[in-house]
Amino acid sequence: MQNLKVHKLLLTSITMLLFLMNGFAQTFKLAENGDTLNYTDAKKLKQGKWVIRVEPLRGNEGYEEEGVFKNDKKEGVWRMYSLNGDIIGVENYKLGGKEGLQQYYTYLGDLVKEENWKAYNPDAPYDTIPVYGSGNNEIIDFKIVKAVPYSVKHGEWRWYEPGSGRLVKSEKYDRGLLEKDKNEVVAKPVAATEKKKEIPKTAEMVEWEKKNKGKKKVLRDGRTGM
Repeated sequence: MQNLKVHKLLLTSITMLLFLMNGFAQTFKLAENGDTLNYTDAKKLKQGKWVIRVEPLRGNEGYEEEGVFKNDKKEGVWRMYSLNGDIIGVENYKLGGKEGLQQYYTYLGDLVKEENWKAYNPDAPYDTIPVYGSGNNEIIDFKIVKAVPYSVKHGEWRWYEPGSGRLVKSEKYDRGLLEKDKNEVVAKPVAATEKKKEIPKTAEMVEWEKKNKGKKKVLRDGRTGM
C-alpha cells in the first residue's frame, strides 16, 4: 500500500515537471561568439538580440537586419545589411515604431536618404489630429482620439545624389503632415485696375532721358555721359 502511494506521488511529480517544462519552453540559437540569438520566451515573445533574414522576392533584393527586441517589439538601433554583408540602413525604434533619424545607403556605402519619424508615446494615451474641410486641405477643427502604437513622419527628410553626396531634395513633416517651405515667396497677382508703382528717377536718369529723347534703338549701359 505504501509503495502504491509512493508510486502515485512520483507519477504526479513527473507529470507536474513535464507540464512546467512545456509551459516555460524557450527557443533560441547561439551565435559564433556564444551570444544568445533569436530568443523567444515562454509567452512566445521575442526578446534580446535577433538576426532576421529576408530572402529575395519578386525582384526585390533580400537583406538581413539585426537589433534588439523587447517584449516582441523592436527597440533601439537596428542595422540592415545586404546578403553580401554590406550595410544598407541604420534605423532607430521605440516600442516597435520608428523613432528619430533613419539612414539608408547604396551597396557602395553612399548615403542616399535620411528620414525622421516620431514614435508612439505611451505617456500620452491621447493624440490630437486635424480635421479637414470637404474638398480642400484647410484644417477646420482638431479632434482628440485615443493613441495607438504607430509612427508618423516628423522632421526633415533628405535625398542625396549617390557618389557626390549632393542634397537633391528635402521635405519637412509635422506629425505626418508635409510642411511648406517657410522661405517660399508667393507672388501676389496685380489687379487690372491697380496702377504699377513708378520707380523714382535719379538726376542721372533724368539727364540721360533728355539727351536721348527722340533717338531710336538707344541701349542703356549704365553710363550717363552720352
